[in-house]
Amino acid sequence: MERAPGGRGRIRTWIGGAVAVLAAGALSVTGLTGSAQAADINVARNAGYESGLASWTCSAGSGATVGSPVHGGAAALRGTPAGQDNAKCAQAVAVQPNSTYTLSAWVQGGYVYLGAEGTGTTDVSTWTPDSSGWKQLTTTFRTGASTRSVTVYTHGWYGQTPYYADDLSVFGPDGGGGTDPGPQIPAAPGGLAVGSVTSSSVTLNWSGVSGATGYNVYRSGTRVQSATGTSSTVTGLAANTSYDFQVTATNAAGESARSATVTARTAQGGGNPPPGNPAVPKHALTGYWQNFNNGATVQKLRDVQSQYDIIAVSFADATATAGQITFNLDPAVGYASVADFKADIAAKKAAGKSVIISVGGEKGNVTINSDASATAFANSTYALMQEYGFSGVDIDLEHGINSTYLTKALRQLSAKAGSGLVLTMAPQTIDMQSTSGEYFKTALNVKDILTVVNMQYYNSGSMLGCDGKVYSQGSVDFLTALACIQLEGGLDPSQVGLGVPASTRGAGSGYVDPSIVKNALDCLARGTNCGSFKPSRTYPGIRGAMTWSTNWDATAGNAWSNAVGPHVHGLP
Repeated sequence: MERAPGGRGRIRTWIGGAVAVLAAGALSVTGLTGSAQAADINVARNAGYESGLASWTCSAGSGATVGSPVHGGAAALRGTPAGQDNAKCAQAVAVQPNSTYTLSAWVQGGYVYLGAEGTGTTDVSTWTPDSSGWKQLTTTFRTGASTRSVTVYTHGWYGQTPYYADDLSVFGPDGGGGTDPGPQIPAAPGGLAVGSVTSSSVTLNWSGVSGATGYNVYRSGTRVQSATGTSSTVTGLAANTSYDFQVTATNAAGESARSATVTARTAQGGGNPPPGNPAVPKHALTGYWQNFNNGATVQKLRDVQSQYDIIAVSFADATATAGQITFNLDPAVGYASVADFKADIAAKKAAGKSVIISVGGEKGNVTINSDASATAFANSTYALMQEYGFSGVDIDLEHGINSTYLTKALRQLSAKAGSGLVLTMAPQTIDMQSTSGEYFKTALNVKDILTVVNMQYYNSGSMLGCDGKVYSQGSVDFLTALACIQLEGGLDPSQVGLGVPASTRGAGSGYVDPSIVKNALDCLARGTNCGSFKPSRTYPGIRGAMTWSTNWDATAGNAWSNAVGPHVHGLP
């Protein structure tokens, strides 16, 4: 279905087995002349997002500022499309009538659109398909005879991955709004709190400060490190020792006063290692457990339906150190203490379940693009496994995967954790269309230690199957023909699972009735209950199915797990 605000739509066609994307009405306007003169200024405010979302308005809460990736400065915009929202972030800029302006921005990630509306002449936009690196989009517009304000915007596309934008500019005559004022010394950070603690490290989290480009962390009055984000892990500490911490905010104008002091005590050194990990059954049901409250049933781990064999705790949090992750138990979940949460993990493991930490999602995207970041990921993930008793890790990264360094990270983790490591992945459909994709390459690179790839068969629209035909989302054919790509592309059947939403509220699109999931599993494992597509052979060893999430499943009375779970466990 085309969803085209303002009459602009994107039409996806298939040419030679590849996706071709056409943008109707999303082309640069031709016939405009003139370029920015020496006296021209950038009339956009907070154009580098260094002051958060000041001057910007993003639809449906879809925008946020991040410290990585950035094109310049210390921040960039992240827009996350969801459901019927395309993550549009806009700003009204002051302009002069009858004037030409050059609009540009640096972008990366999912499909990104840049445009101007309300010009008084011809509104313009330009776009680019998804990219793992920064690209500059540029277009020009001319204002009408009485135009004093124009709205400039960026947005993504429905069902696609998040996009990033930075260093936006609207160069032309000053319309009376001027340019961004010089920075002021920021306020002291608030909300400083202690996150995860080990015998040698303490993770700190705090609230972001408007106008800050960085932060300094103080231990007992001495600055020990700097950070660009609102989290930092102080390492090299003594076991079972109390430390005082403060944080300041910085920018070009100077450093703020120090925050309130928090005290943290490191854990005891030594101790017993976490209990051994139970084996994952031949056919397994995976469910994501939400460490937050978004309207679904709030659960403790002990409440998760017993049909689930693998429970992915969602999500780990990225720190200011590239590749490093931590975990912060959300008070909204209702645990009285972290110890209570750890006890639930131990109880699930004692019942034969695997509880793993999921990396990715809205807040936890991790950049692993160097040897140092690969090592940081392996070390921090293993530390969480030791501290909480997690059996392994789930890779749910939404963009920017570097197969070379993610492979290194996972192999280092495997060397630390041993043969009992549970390693799962949850790529999007587009990530597994070809073995040349970075996600697919990573899965094949770690095939010998990989448990299962539960691809997300939702929020994607129509996609290409292994037979070269296009199949509509939500059908048996969609599930089987796309699974076939992985099964014939090098993964073992035991490493392939079908990922679907647990209810109509669990995802923007792609919900299928449990009967469709069961039919697809039968088609792949037994060659029965297929649609128009029937694989050339059967895969009786197929691992099973996954859902987002155990919470949405519980909201619907556990209808999904009650139907799909016994079917998975009854596969040949």
